[in-house]
Amino acid sequence: MRTISIFAVVASAIAAGSSAYVPRLINESGKWSKDQQAMLLSLSLASLPHLPSDPSNRYADDSAAATLGHQLFFDTRLSGNGKVSCATCHIPDKSFQDSRMLGEGVGVAGRRTMPIAGTAYSPWQFWDGRADSQWSQALGPLESAVEHGGDRLQYAHLIAAEYRDAYQAVFGALPDLSELPSHAGPVADTARSRAWKRIVPVRQMDISRVYANVGKAIAAYERRIQFTPSRFDRYVAEELARRPHTVATMLSADEESGLRLFIGKANCATCHNGPLLTDNHFHNTGVPQSSLGAPHDSGRAVGVRSVLTAEFNCLGKYSDAKPEECGELRFTETDNPEMLRAFRKS
Repeated sequence: MRTISIFAVVASAIAAGSSAYVPRLINESGKWSKDQQAMLLSLSLASLPHLPSDPSNRYADDSAAATLGHQLFFDTRLSGNGKVSCATCHIPDKSFQDSRMLGEGVGVAGRRTMPIAGTAYSPWQFWDGRADSQWSQALGPLESAVEHGGDRLQYAHLIAAEYRDAYQAVFGALPDLSELPSHAGPVADTARSRAWKRIVPVRQMDISRVYANVGKAIAAYERRIQFTPSRFDRYVAEELARRPHTVATMLSADEESGLRLFIGKANCATCHNGPLLTDNHFHNTGVPQSSLGAPHDSGRAVGVRSVLTAEFNCLGKYSDAKPEECGELRFTETDNPEMLRAFRKS
């Protein structure tokens, strides 16, 4: 999330460790140098580029797909108990996350919920990057035993019963599902997994295609979820225009001190850079594994292996991309020891 308070936190934390830091860094004139102004502009949403294309999802910019995806995002029937939607954890009023230590769907997840805004700019999704597109990311929780807890045939039946016209207007004709069971999928549930294995491969592909398209529709909606300008963005705009600040754009003394540290000697902007305050890479910050009952988590070291073998990755049969358009996936590092317990900056 974009927030101005991070700068005040930086100032307070560093000042607490060494009171000599802040006075040295504050510009006596209260003005920003040209280099500092350039850095501030680079952190502002005014520098946010146009949305990158997603060649793996040909419907990413289809407004009808986005409308369908918006409906699916809030539909609790996309779950095993009929009570969990994407919006259960990605709450619009909380910047599309839930402020919990661990996400809670039909069960309790092993990590906190990631915010959605701006994720279209990242080549990797999830904290460990185990998905390489928004649509692939959207599919993972739907079949997770602790998140949505459902299965892909269940969701295909829901589309056929409740969203047939909207789906077919975007993706074409639905396959005939009338003779198939209510539930089946390659999930942890034994009965549903056995039912999936009894379905012939060509029918499995038909179902998985509908499932992939559900993800692509949700991604078309999520792609449009972007940040609105914060007080920091308004502060930068007025500072660079040399206009006097209003109450709505003024920084407190602590916030300005923190901002100077953030882009200066504290080196925060080394990783938290650009208008989304992230380099979209994976970092091990040295925080030890929790001893409070949290599951062991190897981060990107496992995530990179998962994305390379994922059914719905850029190189998979349900992707709309040509192999040469999947450079991030084809050339990603797999044996870098620094990826152990490394997670995405967000």
